Amino acid sequence: MTRSSILAALSLLFLSTACATPHHAQDEVDLRQLVSAQTDAWNAHDATAWSKDFADDAEFINIVGTVFQGHAEIETRHAAIFASIFKASRDVVTVRKVVFPGPDVAVVEMVHEVTGHTGLPPGVQNTEEGLLRTQMKFVLKRDDGKWRIVAGQNTDVKPAPKAP
Repeated sequence: MTRSSILAALSLLFLSTACATPHHAQDEVDLRQLVSAQTDAWNAHDATAWSKDFADDAEFINIVGTVFQGHAEIETRHAAIFASIFKASRDVVTVRKVVFPGPDVAVVEMVHEVTGHTGLPPGVQNTEEGLLRTQMKFVLKRDDGKWRIVAGQNTDVKPAPKAP
């Protein structure tokens, strides 16, 4: 095989791969809107709206490592925290990254900054005075044209260590 034949074959391979990969610009817009709507729901302390994009069989691991199975359990747990320690909280969410490992699969990584809480679960502490910062990751799957969260995990960001 000559050098030009190899280059031609590689070019064809690249072009066929590029054409087969779906364009995700609108998907990213849709996912960012989903995150924005969920943030608004948190700030309204509305567990039904906050959990609406979770699949029926979704799994969510909360900030202390508790696993919630299914949409109903995720909603119920958030209703409880919105009625208690996060009743007056405010969340500001920044999307760090959106990737598409498959045509109908997305991973969204976010930073949450929560203020106004009246307490925190055992083992969780503010990242800074009055601020709880967490890293949240969602895995989403498109089903019948709608993105659904199939898995989520929330991890608190510990405070920086004090200087010696």
